[in-house]
Amino acid sequence: MLVGYVRVSKTDGSQITDLQRDALLATGVDPQHIYEDSASGKQDDRPGLAACLKALRGGDTLVVWKLDRLGRDLRHLVNTVHELTARGIGFRVLTGHGATIDTTTPSGKLVFGFFGALAEFERELIWLAPVLWSRRCESRINRYGWFVGTA
Repeated sequence: MLVGYVRVSKTDGSQITDLQRDALLATGVDPQHIYEDSASGKQDDRPGLAACLKALRGGDTLVVWKLDRLGRDLRHLVNTVHELTARGIGFRVLTGHGATIDTTTPSGKLVFGFFGALAEFERELIWLAPVLWSRRCESRINRYGWFVGTA
C-alpha cells in the first residue's frame, strides 16, 4: 500500500498542500492514506508525520513529493529511512533532487546508501571543527596566558 506525507512550513495559511497532494494522488496514493502537517521541518513535534510513521506496515511504501518534506536535516532523513527499511517499508520521492530515490529498487537503495555515507561524513566534520579550532587557539596562548596573534 502507498502512504503519503505532505507538509508546508507556514501555519498562517499562505502555503497550501494542493500541489503535493495532487502529485501523491496521481501516483496512486489513496486520499485516506495521506498525512499532513503545517509546521517547519525543523520542529520535532509533527503529529501528522508521527501518525504516518505509526500507520505504516511492512510492505508499505512511504511517498513524499520532495525529499525536504520529510526530514529536518540529512541525519534525520537517513535515520528515518533506515528505521523504515528495518521495518520492511519502502520510501519513494516523486520530484526534486531526490527524485531518483525509491528504496524498493536496487538503484534507490544505492542512492540512499550514499546519503547515509554523507550524513556520517557530516557528523564527523561537525565534531572535528570545534576540536581543531580549540587546538589552534591553545597554540596561540603565550606563557603568561595572553592570546598572541589573530584567531
